[in-house]
Amino acid sequence: MRQMRSTAYFILLATLLLWSGNWIVARAVREDVAPGVATAGRLVIVIGLLAPFCWRELRAGLLACDRRDWKILIALGFTGGGLHLALQWLGLHYTTATSAVLYLSTAPIFIMLLARPLLKEAIGALQWTGVAISFLGVLLIGSQGQLVTPTFNVGDMMALASMAMWSSYTVVLRMRRDTLATPPYLVALCMLGLLFVLPWVAFELMHGAKTSLGFAGSLAILYSAIGSLLLAYAGWSYVVSRLGAARAGATMHLMPAIAVGLAALFLGEYPRWYHFAGIALILAGVGLSTFRASSAASSL
Repeated sequence: MRQMRSTAYFILLATLLLWSGNWIVARAVREDVAPGVATAGRLVIVIGLLAPFCWRELRAGLLACDRRDWKILIALGFTGGGLHLALQWLGLHYTTATSAVLYLSTAPIFIMLLARPLLKEAIGALQWTGVAISFLGVLLIGSQGQLVTPTFNVGDMMALASMAMWSSYTVVLRMRRDTLATPPYLVALCMLGLLFVLPWVAFELMHGAKTSLGFAGSLAILYSAIGSLLLAYAGWSYVVSRLGAARAGATMHLMPAIAVGLAALFLGEYPRWYHFAGIALILAGVGLSTFRASSAASSL
């Protein structure tokens, strides 16, 4: 039992490293591959690797979907199929990986805000206070500490928009009712995501963006597809099954710290005072906004 738990924690660490590394890789190769091409390439690789093994199951599952199922799948493809990653990669042309990755911790705030109109979940005064505190932290990071005369970096805005899209995906995922198992669902998600990314790729082609792939760009796409998607997803599934969703989920807030360390090690990006102050405000806001739900759960 102890050995099994140790293995789970080792895989958890590897999974968090793989996910965190995506920001570092995207920042490192920003001049070597266009964001749309990188995203489309990642989706094609995943489809090519998984589809041969689950095509029949995928076809049967899609044929069984009704109109509501298709609407949810299309919404999932739009919010989580790839556009959020393209925004992330484009944003890293203009901001540092250190700044961009800290916005990961805003996900619970966006999820809470989106759950109100989509899932009819109420938001109390304490939660609204947490939202305000978190976005003060976002403003501090995005303005690089210049709150008197703020100039929000466009790259930070794209990174924040990427997290908003991913949070939307998380909320819409709760509304899913289709019968697709994990591998065929991932193929369907990537295929729908590819449809939404193709216009982005076409725009890049028309405006002369760099679309030829060198060694660094190709390696980055392979890492994004195999490392941060397939291997990390499999690792996360294993960890959740061994440690539980609550314990595994609590470790997600380690990702910004891991990514900041990787950015310092591989990119020479060192955090400034406003990074520390901003993430402290964001995490304080997240803690405050989830306090009531946690208290209610613990009293059951």
